[in-house]
Amino acid sequence: MNFKRKLLLAALPFAFTFAGAANAEMTLKIAEVHPAGYPTVVAQEHMGEKIEEATDGELKFRMFSGGVLGSEKEVVEQVQLGAVQMTRVSLGTLGPVIPEVNAFNMPFVFRDHEHMRKVIDGEIGQEILDKITNSDFNMVGLAWMDGGVRNLYTKEPVRSIEDLKGMKIRVIGNPLFIDTLNAMGAQGVAMATGEIYSALQTGVIDGAENNPPTMLEHNHYREAKNYTLTGHLILPEPIVISKTTWNKLTPEQQDIVMKYAKEAQMEERQLWDKKTEESVAKLKEAGVEFIEVDKQPFYEATAPVRAKYGAEFADLIKRIEAVE
Repeated sequence: MNFKRKLLLAALPFAFTFAGAANAEMTLKIAEVHPAGYPTVVAQEHMGEKIEEATDGELKFRMFSGGVLGSEKEVVEQVQLGAVQMTRVSLGTLGPVIPEVNAFNMPFVFRDHEHMRKVIDGEIGQEILDKITNSDFNMVGLAWMDGGVRNLYTKEPVRSIEDLKGMKIRVIGNPLFIDTLNAMGAQGVAMATGEIYSALQTGVIDGAENNPPTMLEHNHYREAKNYTLTGHLILPEPIVISKTTWNKLTPEQQDIVMKYAKEAQMEERQLWDKKTEESVAKLKEAGVEFIEVDKQPFYEATAPVRAKYGAEFADLIKRIEAVE
C-alpha cells in the first residue's frame, strides 16, 4: 500500500492541469528496462519517429532503454511526476493500484497466446486501458505491447510440479504473482529485473519466470539452464503516457500520439514473434533445455489464486473466456 500512497500523492500536484493546453514543442522521453533492439523498445522508437514526423517536430522523442532511468517501478513513479513522458509497463506493477487489471494477471486466464491477443485487440482490451486512464494513476493508457508467454527458468530442472517445491522463484512485485508461485509449491520472491542475474549467481533465488527474449537478453540463461513450459502467465503490457503530459497536448497531437501507439501495438507483435523464435534457438544453442510439462497440475494448484483474486472480476473473466 506504500506504493499506492506514493503514486496517489505524486498525482496530486497535477490534478488541476488544464486539458488540451497547447505546448509548442515538447520532447517525449520514453523509458524502458529492456535493452536496445528488444521488440518493445524498437516498436516504441518507431512510434516516436512517426509522432515526430507527423507533428513537424513539435513533439520530439528520446528513448532511454536498458533501465538507464531506473527500475520499472522507478520509471512509473517518474511518469507519474511527468519527469518521464511514456513507458511500457508490466500489468503486475499496475495491479496493486488499479485492481481491474488483475483480471489479465490471473494464472491461466488466457487459453493461449492467440486468445490473449484477441482479447486485447477487442473491447475488453480497450476497457482495461480506460480503467488505467480513469484511475488516480495519473497516466493515460494508449495501447498494448505483447509480453509473451511466461514460463519457469531454473538452475535445477523442473519436470513436474513436485520439483518446484521449496524453490525460490523471482516474480514481479505483485501479491497475486507471489501467491501464484507459492500455490505451485515454490517461494515467490519479488525483485526488480536488474537484480535477477546477480541473485541467480549468488543463490539468493533458484530461478525466475519470464519469456525467452527476457531470459536471453538479460543473460539469465548463463545461470539458469532449464526452461519449463508451464505457460502460467500470458501478460499484455500497456504503453502509457503521463496524464500531465497528455493534458498539455493539443487535441490534434493527442490524436497523433494515440494513432501511432495503436500502430506500435501491431508492429511489436510481429517483432515479438520473430524475436521469440530467434531467442529460443539461441537459448538452445547455449545449452538451455526446454522442458515440456503436464500443465494440469499447475492449473489445479493455482485455482485458489483465481478464486481469491478473481471473485470481484468474475463477470469480466467470463467475458475473457468467451472470446473466440
